[in-house]
Amino acid sequence: MTAPASTGSAAAPLLPVASARQTRARLTEALRGRLPLLTCTVAVLAADSALALAAPTAIGRITQAIADHRSPHALVGPVLLLVAAALAGAMTGWGASVLSARVVQPVAARLREDAVAAAVALPVDVVEAGGTGDLVSRVSGDVDRVSQVASGALGRFVAAALTIAATLVGLAALDWRFAAAALLAVPLQAYALRRYLRTSQPLYAQGRTADGRRASALLGAFSALPTLRALRLGPAAQADVAATSADAMTYELEATRAATRFYGMLNAAELTGLSAVLVTAYVLVHADLADVGAATTAALFFVGLFDPVNMMLGSFDSVQQAAAGLARIVGVVIGGPAKGSSPRPPAGGPSGALAVRDVRHRYGDGPEVLYGVSLDAAAGQRVAVVGTTGSGKSTLAGLIAGLRVPTGGEVTLGGVPTGELADLTGELADAPPEARRRIMLVTQEHHVFLGTVAENLRLVRRDTTASEVRAALVSVGAWDWVAALPDGVDTVVGSGGLELTPRQVQQLALARVLLLDPDVVVLDEATAEAGSDTAQALDRAALAVTRGRTAVVVAHRLSQAATADLVLVMADGRVVEQGPPEELLSAGGYYERLWTAWTRGGT
Repeated sequence: MTAPASTGSAAAPLLPVASARQTRARLTEALRGRLPLLTCTVAVLAADSALALAAPTAIGRITQAIADHRSPHALVGPVLLLVAAALAGAMTGWGASVLSARVVQPVAARLREDAVAAAVALPVDVVEAGGTGDLVSRVSGDVDRVSQVASGALGRFVAAALTIAATLVGLAALDWRFAAAALLAVPLQAYALRRYLRTSQPLYAQGRTADGRRASALLGAFSALPTLRALRLGPAAQADVAATSADAMTYELEATRAATRFYGMLNAAELTGLSAVLVTAYVLVHADLADVGAATTAALFFVGLFDPVNMMLGSFDSVQQAAAGLARIVGVVIGGPAKGSSPRPPAGGPSGALAVRDVRHRYGDGPEVLYGVSLDAAAGQRVAVVGTTGSGKSTLAGLIAGLRVPTGGEVTLGGVPTGELADLTGELADAPPEARRRIMLVTQEHHVFLGTVAENLRLVRRDTTASEVRAALVSVGAWDWVAALPDGVDTVVGSGGLELTPRQVQQLALARVLLLDPDVVVLDEATAEAGSDTAQALDRAALAVTRGRTAVVVAHRLSQAATADLVLVMADGRVVEQGPPEELLSAGGYYERLWTAWTRGGT
């Protein structure tokens, strides 16, 4: 699954793709409990397919009656058969559609829900390595493709297969030689299908991968537009988007060519089969081994196979695309945490005791960015992490919060790896208190969801009362401006609602922490984007959030480090100093130089 060599650049690694065995296992699990309904659906489809033979049979009888110069009364039976078959076919067709929807739609919905839930819970390293665009293309384009095929093409495929089987049985019932003649088309159809599958299967899989690369390039360019413009890198980004788009288009064109050749071969097979049936009919009628009515019925039976055969074989096109998409969806699901997993209980000791043991980390195949970092923080202790840009502070914060897994060493909270405690981050609102009150990371990248202020806060705990919402807002200094809104806490904010200032957004994020009430809070420059006029207010909010619990604060302003119990000074991925802030200031080392530079800067 690599892009064509025409790009001239190395392909970025994508998220995993499930094997055929893993895909079948996930699909079987999704269908579990629906076997009786599935059996009933197939039975109704089989009845509908059998009823489709009534029209050719009736027409054959009418033809024979005319050839035999029978009275008009002889036509009553065939006409009644046509009417009855039409009415019954309408009923079975409706029933098959309803039953198919009841089988397929819940399964497709479950696959979509599992994919989205797994995508939310994927480790940050996995998402970043595979590309956000690849993930988006899977939970949107691939899920849509599977849903469309499951609700349409799959039902048509099964119905066509049953119609073909019923028609061959009908031909054999007329005369086995009619069935034998019709089967002459099968080798050509089988060859066409085999050739098409061998050609198109890798094309569709690689095409979906190319779509993911194109989405990654587009999202990367859109998210970095200001930087690209400032550094005049727009042409390079545009070239990357153009190259990935060309790759995706190449696969689409190749798939179209393969489909065109496939349908051309199917037409040749139809011509061969129909010719064989007509020649057989002529021979049998001429030898008085079959009558004109049987010959007409046989010919109409075979002509009636054109659409089902093309539909069934043509559906392989859609089914293959869906199979490729399903493998990518399952790849997301199996890459997430195991369903029903929950963090192990702390193995003794205070629940907020944090231990970082000789942690090393690298991103993908890149160089190490952390080298043997260690830290012990007792329950309730406040730790400040300081250092220049690129020193490894945010990487350490992500490891402590459990969003990343260290490539060496371990990070534990109460004896439990923090990565296990982070498995519930996608289910916080529904998790029991003992599971959700463990660890929480707050970064400078805050988000306000479309909804009321109260709804934004209740995202972390749906049973939050109005008094608890107010108390949290008061604690972070947000109650005054929230109360002044047109509808108070019921004011709609976010995209399409009232636009909030960066300070207000940060305060809401900190209020969520209070409502979640975790054992450990990791603040990764969570108040860094505020201007100096609001820095003190946000520092007070951060103090309120961290009071009484273990806290790791990646400090953007050294005033935040002054209130810490322990300061970790980092440089080039290593801890160069560690100790209480007063001792570090008097030691005249790295921290003292940072403090002097910061105070002289007046920030």
